[in-house]
Amino acid sequence: MVLRVCFLFIVCLLLPACSFDSAPATPTVAAMPVDLSAIADAEYRLLAEIYESASPSVVNIEARTDADETTAESVRRGSGFVYDQRGHIITNAHLVNDADAINVTLGNALVLEAALVGADSFSDVAVVNVSAPAERLLPLRIGESAMIKVGQRAIAIGNPFGLNSSMTTGIVSGVGRTLPSAELIGAGAVAYDNPAIIQIDAPIYPGSSGGPLLDSRGLVFGMTTANQSLSGEIAGIGFAVPADTMRRVIPDLLTTGRVDYAWMGISVMREEGGYGVAGLSAALDLPTERGVLLRGVSAGSPAHVAGLRGGDRLIDVRGKTVCAGGDLIVAINEFHFDDLDALMAYLVQQTRPGDDITLLVIRDRRTLEVSLQLESRPAAEGPPLLGCEDPP
Repeated sequence: MVLRVCFLFIVCLLLPACSFDSAPATPTVAAMPVDLSAIADAEYRLLAEIYESASPSVVNIEARTDADETTAESVRRGSGFVYDQRGHIITNAHLVNDADAINVTLGNALVLEAALVGADSFSDVAVVNVSAPAERLLPLRIGESAMIKVGQRAIAIGNPFGLNSSMTTGIVSGVGRTLPSAELIGAGAVAYDNPAIIQIDAPIYPGSSGGPLLDSRGLVFGMTTANQSLSGEIAGIGFAVPADTMRRVIPDLLTTGRVDYAWMGISVMREEGGYGVAGLSAALDLPTERGVLLRGVSAGSPAHVAGLRGGDRLIDVRGKTVCAGGDLIVAINEFHFDDLDALMAYLVQQTRPGDDITLLVIRDRRTLEVSLQLESRPAAEGPPLLGCEDPP
């Protein structure tokens, strides 16, 4: 009997699961591998550090329009961020345009009256100014957006629903998008598409518009501007003004309060639905799948003076009338582009009125260089188009 007990005791020493108690062992959840948890912790530490560094620079914008005989008082709320220690704040033009009073709340809860320095409705960028001690103003650095890639991290900080300094994260889900804009100046209005817009999946809630969009280094590569949803709900696609556009327009707003954009005076068929050069190349026997096919040029415009030609005949392509026979522009200043959006992005971000540019043009399968001098973009409807008599 003694030998049996000793044998059982020795076996239990060799088998850790052995127990003199009849109750089963309590199951436990296995711990995450150390390397995986370290990677996850590094991600959250990065986001936490970017938030801690950038959030004091994000401000709350409140723009009030006073009541009159026909309209009630209205208040628009959004976000912005500190640009420099002279008190300049960057925000959306649609928040502060036509406002009778603008208040800015800094990250330290200091509320200040702001004056509008300048606003550009086309890019939806505005600059306001506050009087505050320099040590209370922590500027963010505006980076570059030309090399933004789909899939890279997008960190948005704003004030959704008045909740100060809230952060949402996601990725860049599209680049080179366009958003329609209209500047109502003078008697008429011309609608222009704002090019190079960044599309993100980071949520943009009411009140977040105007806040910075940051990369993994904490640099501003965009400013949130709009949210689009087919269902009408808040969740949807977010859009941001690219940093390169801000770098182009902010100096003008600081010096003159407005932005003067370059203009060639060309007209191009809408490219949606496969009616850009790539989609028309086979049907029109074009020698390339890249570039911009001219529908017409404005009479007296730089394009007209330089000798560029619009289309000369209408043909049917997949059930849609297309203006054919016009010049095909494939490059500007040796920058080759795929479509009109890329051409417009170059004009907006890289040129100014008065600049001399050189276009690479294909006409009747011959390649030629055309030089022209850019003019200021007209605010009202300009001269008639020279091209197809009945443009689509």
